[in-house]
Amino acid sequence: MKQISTPQELEVTLGENLKTLRLQKNLDRQTLCKQAGVSESALRHLEGGKGATLKTLLRVVRALGREDWVAGIAPQVSINPLHMLREQHPRQRASRRTHGKKEKV
Repeated sequence: MKQISTPQELEVTLGENLKTLRLQKNLDRQTLCKQAGVSESALRHLEGGKGATLKTLLRVVRALGREDWVAGIAPQVSINPLHMLREQHPRQRASRRTHGKKEKV
């Protein structure tokens, strides 16, 4: 497997993978664009690794039925009830820095 070292290489690899998946599902660009709600030029840019918006990527991934790709990126969040008790009122500001200043008594 080829090592990806730059964001541009990752973008190209992702585009190639999406194109391969589209062809495996026997979908032409026009059909996928209609299902995903994106323009053909946006899909062409995405598949060619020439830049696309996150919204375009997510719509295409969803239309191809591969939401699991995105789910694999997000960390699994577990909720600790003790943290919920401590954080009843979220902080509105950072606390003041006191180093370098003497406290008044």
